[in-house]
Amino acid sequence: MRLLNTIKIAILMSFLSFIFGTLSLTAQIPNIKVKNIQGVYINTNEIKNDGKPFVINFWATWCKPCVQELEAINEVYDKWQKETSVKIYAVSIDDSKSTKRVAPFIKGKSWTYDILLDENSDFRRALGVDNPPFTFLYNGKGELVFKHTGYAPGDEFELYKKIKELAISEVK
Repeated sequence: MRLLNTIKIAILMSFLSFIFGTLSLTAQIPNIKVKNIQGVYINTNEIKNDGKPFVINFWATWCKPCVQELEAINEVYDKWQKETSVKIYAVSIDDSKSTKRVAPFIKGKSWTYDILLDENSDFRRALGVDNPPFTFLYNGKGELVFKHTGYAPGDEFELYKKIKELAISEVK
């Protein structure tokens, strides 16, 4: 009986590992070259926030839920930064033909996020992002701790709750 229970638990753990395997607490950011909004190439594995939590959000100018999410976060981003020192990297997946629209789009929105351009979708593919918006939360060590796809009004509060939990745990 004990062996049967052990086998059941092992099967359940394997199943859960398969389902949630990409949410490994030790998952590191892959090394992909992307441009910042000034057109300078950076390596994505250099994305950091001085030991504080950071967010990588994949979005596109043509994606209405993406824009809604980043607009909602923008309204509270100053507060988030003051309370947790979080940094948000907004990674545009607009292709090379439409990336010239990203800078004026951001300027019109007055977003203060660190903007990165993933014109060939290399970074997007490396992280397994199918459709935007897609949000990843990393701790100060650069380990993935949360991810979320899609956007519904209020999702930003769930994200902030997780950011605050991280910020508090990293102070201890």
